[in-house]
Amino acid sequence: MAIAQAIFGCDVLAEKTRPGRDQGPRFTAPKRSRVKPGAGDLMGTFKVTLANRDTAQIEVDARRPLLDSLRDHGIDLPYGCQYGGCITCAAKLTAGEVTQNRQVALNNRQINFGYIILCVARPVPDITLEIGVESHDKLYRNPFLDPLKAHELKADIATPQED
Repeated sequence: MAIAQAIFGCDVLAEKTRPGRDQGPRFTAPKRSRVKPGAGDLMGTFKVTLANRDTAQIEVDARRPLLDSLRDHGIDLPYGCQYGGCITCAAKLTAGEVTQNRQVALNNRQINFGYIILCVARPVPDITLEIGVESHDKLYRNPFLDPLKAHELKADIATPQED
């Protein structure tokens, strides 16, 4: 068991093999410490204020994507891929903070204007959003009239802005 603890970070439980079944060892997950909701983690509920919907406020589960929580409260929004690969469900974050590590659709310019992808974004503290297509005033641009500059591209291919 000491070897399994060193290699896998968990204990191997001894288990009798039942006839006719090929069973390997089972592993117990390492014990995790619990953090109180609201202490900088993604547990608990947070308040979402919808600035362009008469400042309506709703409580959302911090573990669920904002799109799912908003739809659960009867707010019908457009969406497409539901994995962060398009910008159909984009919204503008005007206050607060979200985590959206899985989004791949926004470039640096859009992120700097405060856009988030609702299908993968989760609130960290209470937040204020502008939702719907009326919040997309700076989301799109004509690439022929106003092409992206090198520092406005996606983070993995962007070059630093020269002052």
